[in-house]
Amino acid sequence: MNIAVFGEEDLNDTRCGAWGSFLFSVVRDGAFAHVAMGSLVDAPTIRPTEHIFVGSKAAWFEITDALPQSDEYRD
Repeated sequence: MNIAVFGEEDLNDTRCGAWGSFLFSVVRDGAFAHVAMGSLVDAPTIRPTEHIFVGSKAAWFEITDALPQSDEYRD
């Protein structure tokens, strides 16, 4: 597999080495990974629980579900 990792072991972006497509990021000192949904083969078993940063979303983007919305990240 041809992948390209940019950053350190516990904080990085990983991309397809051939095309440059984003695959995932490792963040928070390696505690979490942000995965591009398009890189998954199977349907995800976890679902979104809220929308964050909606205060800076594009004006043309409409959120059409009933999930809670926050302007900022909440711990």
